[in-house]
Amino acid sequence: MHTMSSFSLKSTLLRKSKPRLRATLTLWIYLFTSVLITAEAPLKRFEFSQPQMGVPFKIILYAADVAQAKKVVTAAYARISVLNAILSNYETDSELSQLGYQSGIQGWTPVSNDLFRIISRSQRLSQITDGAFDLTIGPVAASWRNARRTKMFPKKDQLRRFLGRVGWQHVKVDYSRRQIYLNSTGMRLDPGGIAKGDALDQALVVLQQHGIKSALVAGAGDIAVTAPPPGREAWRIQLSEFNEKADHLPTHVHLKNQAIATSGDLFQFVELDGIRYSHIVDPKSGIGLTERRLVSVIAPKGIEADSLATALSILDLNLVESTLDRYPGTSARILLLENETPVERFYGSFQRFVDR
Repeated sequence: MHTMSSFSLKSTLLRKSKPRLRATLTLWIYLFTSVLITAEAPLKRFEFSQPQMGVPFKIILYAADVAQAKKVVTAAYARISVLNAILSNYETDSELSQLGYQSGIQGWTPVSNDLFRIISRSQRLSQITDGAFDLTIGPVAASWRNARRTKMFPKKDQLRRFLGRVGWQHVKVDYSRRQIYLNSTGMRLDPGGIAKGDALDQALVVLQQHGIKSALVAGAGDIAVTAPPPGREAWRIQLSEFNEKADHLPTHVHLKNQAIATSGDLFQFVELDGIRYSHIVDPKSGIGLTERRLVSVIAPKGIEADSLATALSILDLNLVESTLDRYPGTSARILLLENETPVERFYGSFQRFVDR
């Protein structure tokens, strides 16, 4: 018995049903076009603010409707809250605090992915900057927080004792087993120069996982963005200045899928005996910075922008360029206040993003 191949049978059926096929294709194209039109409905801008990590965290996102916006922003804030519970150096029961309490007593300690990421990134930057960035600054930083509250210089003997507990070399990292060892007693880790930048990154990851393509997350002086708002080429962000009421027009940068962090003593400082001390403490001297320096760093991720901005606030200016070279895609703008006059310096490709 003669049998027709499946390919021949399908070809015959198609030839016999051309009018019906054309009608089906027309209907399919119409339906597909309708779906595309619906999918391309204009997105709306939504803005939220919530206290996290001791500061207001702002989230701007573009979503189809308020229901979607509230759902995804709730998830993003929940992620930041989880990070704060792990990384807080104020909460005694946080994973970071508990690790510090065991310093010099406990041996190698397995830690969570989030804490390991912060410590390992910090240690790399400490090595690159020869300790200009130091996660172990906790005891000394706490004494300067007290100085800002009491308006009194930290006691010299106490400061000397606390400084003896500081040193990034006392932190050992086991990358293969995700373990940390603090080999000196009385250590306290302070993630203030890196944790907020990391929180921006993690919040954006959550937003993107929920289908949000255009978003901005800001916490204190740190900002991270994804793709620009619909119809725009980039996010336009204003830079901080020494004098926010200056006569000249403010400086802006245009960013997309990047982060920017600014570090300086605009708001957190204390004046003692006529000298202005920043909240940023030099890990080697244990003294709050007295040089007026406002540092803005652009980087692919918030964790890099935040930590580098802190490090470059302390680092010798001659080492800024070589430090940025170790982090691809990073650049900086440093404002120095010399005789009450701002002096601007650019490093890397920072000027490429500037819009005056």
